[in-house]
Amino acid sequence: MPEFEVAIVTGAASGIGRALSVHYAQRGVRTVIGTFPGDPHDPEETLRRVKDAGGAGVIHEVDVRSTESVDAFARRAVDEYGRLDYAVANAGILRNAPLHELFDERWNDMLDVDLTGVLRTLRAGAAHMSEGGSMVAVSSIAGGVYGWEEHAHYAAAKAGVLGLVRSVAVELGPRQVRANAVIPGLIETPQSLDPVNSLGPEGLERAGRDIPWGRVGRPEEVAEVIGFLTSPAANYVTGQALVVDGGLTVKMRA
Repeated sequence: MPEFEVAIVTGAASGIGRALSVHYAQRGVRTVIGTFPGDPHDPEETLRRVKDAGGAGVIHEVDVRSTESVDAFARRAVDEYGRLDYAVANAGILRNAPLHELFDERWNDMLDVDLTGVLRTLRAGAAHMSEGGSMVAVSSIAGGVYGWEEHAHYAAAKAGVLGLVRSVAVELGPRQVRANAVIPGLIETPQSLDPVNSLGPEGLERAGRDIPWGRVGRPEEVAEVIGFLTSPAANYVTGQALVVDGGLTVKMRA
């Protein structure tokens, strides 16, 4: 085993990305904490929690809409730590748009971040990984399992992530580089707490009552699954999509 392993994580200033960075710190994995310059959340808080967990990391601004920016993000891992083992495409946006207002610009903006941004991250990560590397992309039950009214562009992007991951897994299999996806259900993150573009606090609370687990999920619970997929314990797992939803998608409705 190497002295340490190295990960890049987009969207790491809050939510699942922040929780994953802390998880990696607890495992001794050094993380390049990807943050979008326009994100209102503080990546320094992520770095503080990483250090409090006994880990190490660096903050790097990255715009997943830019190939040049994402390529530089992946190179930062090699420049800083000399290697790259894990790449996690977590950055995403969520916007409400009914079909009659789903203009080309809104559609293209969504897919540029939530689908093509994933491609850029996986592609850049694969360029620096040797045998044993692992990549994970974050999808959603919206698109990954269900449809969602007034969010067709979001659902289309998240569904596309699954096809992308499966194909990348097949292509990189001979290199022993794995690619998987997670499909989070209703998770309490800044994105889902947005009452305009998502459910908001009250909507999440109501929805949680219908989940067999009795509540919505926590970012740490998704991070643990990503951690599993980017670990030797999942060495023969590739091209898969794991649903993390407290039983929401398997519950029979009356």
